[in-house]
Amino acid sequence: MTRAWLLVILLALSDAATSADAVPNRPGGIAIIDIGGVDEPRPVVEYDGRPVLVYAHGSRRKAAIGLPLETEPGTVTVNVDGEPVVVAVESHAYREQRLTVTNQSYVTPDPAQLERIGRERTIIDTAINNFRDTDVDGITLAPPVAGPRSSSFGLRRFFNDQPRSPHKGMDIAATEDTPITAPRRGIVTATGDYFFNGNTIIVDHGQGLVTLYCHLSEIAVAEGDTVESGDLLGAVGSTGRVTGPHLHFGVYLNGTAVDPAIVLPN
Repeated sequence: MTRAWLLVILLALSDAATSADAVPNRPGGIAIIDIGGVDEPRPVVEYDGRPVLVYAHGSRRKAAIGLPLETEPGTVTVNVDGEPVVVAVESHAYREQRLTVTNQSYVTPDPAQLERIGRERTIIDTAINNFRDTDVDGITLAPPVAGPRSSSFGLRRFFNDQPRSPHKGMDIAATEDTPITAPRRGIVTATGDYFFNGNTIIVDHGQGLVTLYCHLSEIAVAEGDTVESGDLLGAVGSTGRVTGPHLHFGVYLNGTAVDPAIVLPN
């Protein structure tokens, strides 16, 4: 069936969304589009050549598209069974963050460290970009740890006055060894002690919804483990490039880092 798709304008709300259908369609945000009824065959949805998460919401099907931080305000095109859907993208200004790191190697790594970073980046990218085709009942997540949540996602960071890539996660303040729990069912796809991230866990929740946990003091799961919502993953720490104990919590859709505040409860 040929669909006549009109411009889809999605409501841009506050940094913390109150439902899966009310989320900011801004760079680093999530666009939600209606793609038909649940009684119709599930369409194939792609954005920028990548498969997109599709889930049922009542009697309708929705697609949740992660919008990269570098997306320019204006419009983007999503393909639904090969038909274009044009989605409006709002502008959004992110702040700067300047940090002092005492260990200079975390600012200017030596050649051996750069080689290690490259190996670890391959592992992380593979896990983040994985698309496991399974039914997913939405995109909301339970908080992985209790504590004050920073609005640090998207910050343009400077370490010792040297510019680095924007911050692609949420920092949640908590004391050393505070338990970290799974925010929903998933499969552990990577664990390790990485140069920048310290002790790290990556969990695949299906259809490209992936969560990342960094700087842990300990890891309580192994690659290949299936976890349920509330299961212990590890504990808050200060490993890797940090200025103190906290959890760096990352959320990814279609291989794209999105603001975790959108999918967490207020």
